[in-house]
Amino acid sequence: QVQLVESGGGLVQAGGSLRLSCVASGSRLIIYAMGWYRQAPGKQRELVASITTSGTTTYADSVKGRFTISGDNAKKTVYLQMDNLKPEDTAVYYCNGDLVYTDEMGTMVAGKDFWGQGTRVTVSS
Repeated sequence: QVQLVESGGGLVQAGGSLRLSCVASGSRLIIYAMGWYRQAPGKQRELVASITTSGTTTYADSVKGRFTISGDNAKKTVYLQMDNLKPEDTAVYYCNGDLVYTDEMGTMVAGKDFWGQGTRVTVSS
């Protein structure tokens, strides 16, 4: 089993900052990349930012210059520093993993569809 556990969401005023964290755990876990997605009410889930274990990052245009993704490979943790938050950033933020782990049968399972439970971010105007 793989677990991705997010933390750090909350309520903040426009212009404020929040830092999200996501810790991955699992048997013989190998991580290729991790990312943050968000889903606002009535909208589709969208990519916010991603980072590979070699440090290559990708950002949605809407967050460039305001959000910073970083990772700690040893801790299997990814962070999302969100500055100058806007009301339109309000959403549930989900951690995503592109990884390989070994299941209870000893089988290696790989995929890009591993998700955390989500953490809510609300930005008031």
